[in-house]
Amino acid sequence: MKYLKAFVSLVATICLVYFLNKPLGPAPALGPFLSPFTGFGQNGDRVVEKNGETILKLNGLKDEVTIRFDDAGVAHIFAKNDFDLFYAQGFITAKDRLWQMDLQIRAASGRLSEVLGKATLEMDQQSRRLGMGYGAEANIKVAMEDPKTREALLGYTAGVNAYIHQLAPKDYPIEFKLLGYKPEAWKPINTMYMLEQMTLTLAGRSNELNMSNVLKKYGEKVVNDLFPDYPMFEESPVIPAGTDWDFEPLTIPKKPEIIRSGDSLAHFKSTPNSLLQREPKQEGIGSNNWAVSAEKSITGYPILANDPHLELTLPSIWYQVQLHSPSMNVYGVSLPGIPSVIIGFNQHVAWGVTNTDADVFDLYKIKFKDQSRMHYWHNNQWKPTKKRIESIMVKGQAQPYQEEVIYTHHGPVTETDKSSGKYPELAVKWIGHEAGNSFMTFYELNKAKNYDDYRKALTFYVGPAQNFVFADNSKNIALTVNGKLPLKYKEQGKFVLDGTNAADDWQSWIPAAQNPYVKNPKRGFVSSANQSSTDPSYPYFINWVFAPTERGVRINERLKAMTRANADSLRMLQNDNFSVLARNILPKLLETLKSTTLTPAQKAAAITLANWNYQNTPESVATSIFEEWMPLLNAKIWNDEFGEGLEYPTRDRTLYMILNEPNKKWFDNITTPEKETLADLTAASFKAAIDTLTVRHGPMSQSWQWAQVKGTEIRHLSRSLKPFNAPALKVGGGRSIVNAITKRNGPSWRMVVELGPVPRAYGIYPGGQSGNPGSPYYLNLLKKWENGELNELVYLLEPSQKHPRMISSVKLQKP
Repeated sequence: MKYLKAFVSLVATICLVYFLNKPLGPAPALGPFLSPFTGFGQNGDRVVEKNGETILKLNGLKDEVTIRFDDAGVAHIFAKNDFDLFYAQGFITAKDRLWQMDLQIRAASGRLSEVLGKATLEMDQQSRRLGMGYGAEANIKVAMEDPKTREALLGYTAGVNAYIHQLAPKDYPIEFKLLGYKPEAWKPINTMYMLEQMTLTLAGRSNELNMSNVLKKYGEKVVNDLFPDYPMFEESPVIPAGTDWDFEPLTIPKKPEIIRSGDSLAHFKSTPNSLLQREPKQEGIGSNNWAVSAEKSITGYPILANDPHLELTLPSIWYQVQLHSPSMNVYGVSLPGIPSVIIGFNQHVAWGVTNTDADVFDLYKIKFKDQSRMHYWHNNQWKPTKKRIESIMVKGQAQPYQEEVIYTHHGPVTETDKSSGKYPELAVKWIGHEAGNSFMTFYELNKAKNYDDYRKALTFYVGPAQNFVFADNSKNIALTVNGKLPLKYKEQGKFVLDGTNAADDWQSWIPAAQNPYVKNPKRGFVSSANQSSTDPSYPYFINWVFAPTERGVRINERLKAMTRANADSLRMLQNDNFSVLARNILPKLLETLKSTTLTPAQKAAAITLANWNYQNTPESVATSIFEEWMPLLNAKIWNDEFGEGLEYPTRDRTLYMILNEPNKKWFDNITTPEKETLADLTAASFKAAIDTLTVRHGPMSQSWQWAQVKGTEIRHLSRSLKPFNAPALKVGGGRSIVNAITKRNGPSWRMVVELGPVPRAYGIYPGGQSGNPGSPYYLNLLKKWENGELNELVYLLEPSQKHPRMISSVKLQKP
């Protein structure tokens, strides 16, 4: 009997070992992951001992590099030449963020399915159809032709690969083990994919298909009324209103004389997994930046602030670093995968960026000669197309998925509707396809010494268009709406364009020197918050719609009133929770609500709103009521007339209508026999908001506090590994607030820099330097970020400088 038990145990053990080492469909084998020798147990991390020093021998270096680490886990890199500097940056970034770098490159290049299987095939298809690879290939060619950027890219690549090559399987980041694959060698083109991904995030969406449908349904008169080209209620543009344009503008292209009724799209239906079905860019994806003059500053030098609003993830989108070589000494945040500092400062200057929302993504309706799609009609002739075969490997499948993407001179063709027999399709013209060397802008800013250097650096930049704020020790402040901006006729790209008509092409570019900018304005500050770039006097068309105005208005109000500013003044402004939207609209709505019969619970909610100070604090109950009410009111107004496939009028236009046009026909719900009024919709949406909050959180109580209702969460990049997410957060802010924290988006990096002989800077992001969930540097910065605090950034002038926060060092040496 005992032999039988032994035999059964042996068979069970063999079976268990077999199955643990066998992939189960797309899932990896569990054996290697659970192994105490190679599995997740090897991924623990610890704080480096104080005063500890490690020497690493690495191939490819030209000289010795010293990397010092502070108590926040930030690397301060000291190299004797730029190649080694970027080599070390690549090495240390890979050490902390290798899986993040791998995932983001796969997402940008359409290669997620290689490791995640069929679940991500549509995402990969969209990346390929949009031409992300096409754009990256065009940009790497330009970048590698310049000796400076070539050196940086090759150095960074060598450093990343040096780290990968010395990894044993037991040392792989835990996500590689969970997904059952290993890191692959880094390539210079990967940096271009990173830039493509950022361009996609900030300038990769289109509303002209929905706008064309509105035009077709309602006509030009309604479009002009409900979709104006400049806000009707209030605006405080990036470049102050009334700024003189000291240049002779180019001749604006002539608008085609055809009537744009939208009829040409009558038979067009986008496919279920359409690139154009991507959700509109959420409010909360944007940014704030500003700089105050020396006259407004208590220090006697300018102070600059920046907080880019992006998706909040673990690990963070950003990575802190100091880079020191004979040609630069710069501190700030980089994007893992891109050498240099993207937002930061050096001994002479500071800079930051916000998104411009320029219209650099247009759709063209293409007419093909026949089903072969080998020729398309343009400028009264048939022109040949180009074909790009996209091959996508899918985990668990022996053969790759292959797709043929057609390119016209506009760009890749993304949509097809062959049901009419005329083969109408849409092509994308996108700034992400434009060859250039945007990386050079950041490379030169890292070394900049003055305003002229800043302006020269911006000339290399292609996109996505950004508002570059600047300050220097010569006491200049400036802001430039910067990027390669197409020279368009007014409203070109507001609707789907005619791909057969050469007059609808992008004709040329706005000269870089004529991009909107302001230097040392009389008001003593510059600022941007993704609002309109200029007032209507600017001679060129940038876009017809920008981010809502409330953040910009609030920032400018506070900066105008500010005197004797210091870093803490600007930190507090970054955390400002005041709702300009509530100030503008709530008194009118509450007055309208007075004519409505309310239940005791509804009355209590209305009283709470009436007593509100318009502050979106974490504890505020009134904020939750208001923020739940506004989207429901908007839906009540527009859902019946502007349903699926139609663009909604902007918040500014809706606000103006509520305050100044209470008898507009749009308040009537056309799906009911009754004629509704503004008062009816106000009451119905208010009651619905109270019902929704009650169902989700019980009767009005402390459970209605804004932090709980909003439920801000910071998730691991995998989206599915919940144990790697951040704990619940208690934060205020909101979509139209300077402190723009929504459920999943917000200030991904807060930075304030006091210029001077030796700059003093402060910054933080939610998370930490390490992408390893087992590291003490994974979440070490989160609590301070949650509280709205900043860390003082350790800026060293030389490698041997003593500082109490420096705790360890690593020396990289040639073998």
